[in-house]
Amino acid sequence: MRNLRILRGFAAAGALALAAASPAMAEDGATTAEQTVDVMNVLFGKHPGFRANHAKGVVAEGSFTPSPEAARISKASLFQGPPVPVTVRFSDATGVPTIPDGKPNANPHGMALKFKLNDGSEMDVVVNALRFFPVATGEEFRDLLKAVSESGPDAAHPTALERFVAAHPAAATAGATAKTPSSFARQTYHGVNAFILVDKDGKRQPFRFRFVPVAGEEILSAEEAAKQAPNYLMDEIGPRLAKEPVGFRVLAQLAEPGDPTNDATKPWPEDRRTVDLGTLTVTKAVPDSASAEKALLFLPNALTDGIEVSDDPLIDARVQAYAVSFGRRTQ
Repeated sequence: MRNLRILRGFAAAGALALAAASPAMAEDGATTAEQTVDVMNVLFGKHPGFRANHAKGVVAEGSFTPSPEAARISKASLFQGPPVPVTVRFSDATGVPTIPDGKPNANPHGMALKFKLNDGSEMDVVVNALRFFPVATGEEFRDLLKAVSESGPDAAHPTALERFVAAHPAAATAGATAKTPSSFARQTYHGVNAFILVDKDGKRQPFRFRFVPVAGEEILSAEEAAKQAPNYLMDEIGPRLAKEPVGFRVLAQLAEPGDPTNDATKPWPEDRRTVDLGTLTVTKAVPDSASAEKALLFLPNALTDGIEVSDDPLIDARVQAYAVSFGRRTQ
């Protein structure tokens, strides 16, 4: 129930702001994405120029080298040619740009990637430390956030959050799958959404991304995390990269018949086959990360021929919410 305790903490923080924000959130004609960002602004506050979620981050650069096996399972140019440049953004959760990196609410940490393909196009991948997502649709995510914001310490029981969790069990358990790392370079990042690999013969294979640190995952205990400096993750990654590159094995967990592709709350069994797609090598932090990240927009449906979206409704929900957040922070 660790995730539920974190959500209750958000509720306490957002309870007072909700009364003032409710009319805006109920504005006629607002899309689900707009409503979602509105509730995030209630929970985390409005911070001009920053993302509505995963506001605190750091940008780095590197490259991706495909494996021979990747070229056999997908016709994507990403897997066919030489290494390609990659821009990487590591981040903390929440829309609070000053959140201490070791706080439980800073989980799940995220990694967003922009691959610069050889034909001049780009491909985005967005992953985080959760093994599965708390809800299955964009509407449910909005409703979860709204339930959190309505469930402050003075709310009557059962609170809106307690009622929501009773109907959506993953909302109480997903957060416990993401823990605080010693470094952004020592965390495993999961793709909770399913995508489709398409090979040269048109064979389609559902999969989920997984980025596994070559140096191994290193997780801090709650006590160790609480002792860390507020910006320890942000401050550590640059000097680490200055000493030596950081590697991640890029894996595809392959679905078998019957594995759900449209429900991010349901992880596939760990015995499912994984394919080595290649290696991500992160080589340096960018000189002005704060400036660089403002211009970056990562969209999970920005793909390339040979990789397609699945029937997971969260993919489009994320795209729409990210676009709303980007539009607001660049105004």
